[in-house]
Amino acid sequence: MFTIQPMYPETYRQQTRRIAMALIAVFVLLAMLLSTLAVQLFGEPGGDNFRWNLAGVLLGLVLTIALVRLKLWSQPWMAPAVYGWQLKRNLLRITNQMHLLKAAVALGDPQAMRVLRFYHLGVSQMHQLDGNTSDLSQMLREIDQHREAMEQAGLDVQQNDFDPAWLNGLKDRACV
Repeated sequence: MFTIQPMYPETYRQQTRRIAMALIAVFVLLAMLLSTLAVQLFGEPGGDNFRWNLAGVLLGLVLTIALVRLKLWSQPWMAPAVYGWQLKRNLLRITNQMHLLKAAVALGDPQAMRVLRFYHLGVSQMHQLDGNTSDLSQMLREIDQHREAMEQAGLDVQQNDFDPAWLNGLKDRACV
């Protein structure tokens, strides 16, 4: 279950920039260290050591990814970046099923209407957090129309929670 959390866009951007800079520094440090070590261990003095440098950089990238996923991901200072990644990942899950979702919404399926409302709220927050409100303005009419349809159907428009399992069976509901 994923829940949209209130966040201040400026604070979010500041924190994620700081996190990105820290991770870039870790990658650069590991890549340089491993490239130097590979050249010293396997390289030829005065020879072409490009492949050893490249191997060190690629190993540094793999180690950086592993470090982030296995150790840093759960650290409190990483929370804004993790939240942004999870928000975008859940929105992508919905986007991949959008044709089925909209078909189910057109048939008045309440679960599909809730998922689409979560999608609208999530996309709105994502654009605000990223500082990309121009793309959001293009969706406002669709968002307002869907909110009004939910209100007319007596559904709660504060759909801040999403469970990816809600997309299961969407094809069956859209074809009913």
